[in-house]
Amino acid sequence: MLVGAAIASAALLLLPFMIRLDGKPHAEWLQFVGRFHPLLIHIPIGLLVLVPVLELAGYYRHTLHEAAKFVLLLAVPFCFLTSVLGYMLAYGAGDTGTTVTRHMWGAIALSVLVCWSAVFRLQSSADRLPRFYAPLLGSALLALFWTAHQGGSLTHGSDYLTRYMPLPLKRFFGHAAIVPVADSFYARRIHPILDARCVGCHGESKTQGGLHLDSYEALMRGGKDGVVIVPGNPEKSMLIVRVSLPSTDKRFMPAEGRPPLKPEEIAVLKAWIRQGASSSDIAVSGAPALANTSDDAPPEPVGDYSKLMGEIEQMRYTQGAKLVPVSNNPGDGLVLETVDVAANFGDAQLAQLANFASYIVEADLDRTGVTDASFDTLSRFTRLRALHLAGTAVTGAGLAKLAPLSELRYLNLSETRVTSSALQPLKTMPNLKHIYLFNTPAQPATKTAEIHTPDGTQHE
Repeated sequence: MLVGAAIASAALLLLPFMIRLDGKPHAEWLQFVGRFHPLLIHIPIGLLVLVPVLELAGYYRHTLHEAAKFVLLLAVPFCFLTSVLGYMLAYGAGDTGTTVTRHMWGAIALSVLVCWSAVFRLQSSADRLPRFYAPLLGSALLALFWTAHQGGSLTHGSDYLTRYMPLPLKRFFGHAAIVPVADSFYARRIHPILDARCVGCHGESKTQGGLHLDSYEALMRGGKDGVVIVPGNPEKSMLIVRVSLPSTDKRFMPAEGRPPLKPEEIAVLKAWIRQGASSSDIAVSGAPALANTSDDAPPEPVGDYSKLMGEIEQMRYTQGAKLVPVSNNPGDGLVLETVDVAANFGDAQLAQLANFASYIVEADLDRTGVTDASFDTLSRFTRLRALHLAGTAVTGAGLAKLAPLSELRYLNLSETRVTSSALQPLKTMPNLKHIYLFNTPAQPATKTAEIHTPDGTQHE
């Protein structure tokens, strides 16, 4: 038993050195077999959590000590098996990164600790446990919880445990502050898209193909297959090529069933690349939503929302919707993001944001549960410049209530039931220059829907 445990432990410890995670994808059969890792991982977790329960209960019913020994012995092969499967999955998919490495070594340490806990447990007598058994088992449980957290971070993001933590706890652990983004188009528009759609597989925690998309420098550097951004030429930029492929193409990104980029998000990326893919430009011509064209007057400051930061944080961690600063200047306003909670966000949740209405300059409500009743609340968003309602249940009844929003320039009503007649009140809004009506009853036969205001402004 001792020799077998030593050989198995040494083999597992040497595995990362013998077959290194090099960030390159390998044989697909490795990924196929490795994908059984998340299916089997719950078996050793359940067995290991059960062991201390049976050991404690054994003090009252001695037969349970033998049950604990059996459960622990059963956990050993499952720990080794799931560790190897996890390594095959990472190696086959070309996964690297800080969290991948932590998860890997945590799984190895856990397997070794469980193995030697079982070795010492086999040496126990009927009425006495070995001296080193309890510390080894306790260490194994700590390793289990830590490794499980790393695995959860890979799957759900590094803020999975802290995202909805109550505000007092957030402050205690130092997670309460909202970090403002820099005042550039890349920071305001490009980085949020990449952070939401791409960093899960191309960030510090997890990296595929050696490609990091969590910073401007890393984005421009590219990965093992070369650069992904060709400034001035979006059609030759690999990033645009991959996100524009059919979802059935194995090269399509984002992979692994993650939500695809929205058409307007791809349009923003293309416009930014076409203008030179700079990290310092304040505005980009031709980008949807908040981008200003050369003849647009600079927007007026919305006021200082700093005094509401506590309420903004509380709303975020109770409701889930985010109010993200446009820049480090509070006068530039806030962006409402609901992509993480779209399925649970509706008219009632929108109404709860009324206190922040005068500071919100862009609202992303795509594919949420809002209805025509939302226009009553949206009419109070007096500084709103861009409104996304694609894929919602709105029919356009009540669109007239948006007339007071004199700064509204962009409105996306694609994939809704909006009719042509419902759009008539919008003709009185001369600053509303972009209206998207794809896949709606109001969409004309041509690819773009056009509405003309009295001053001749064209709406798409």
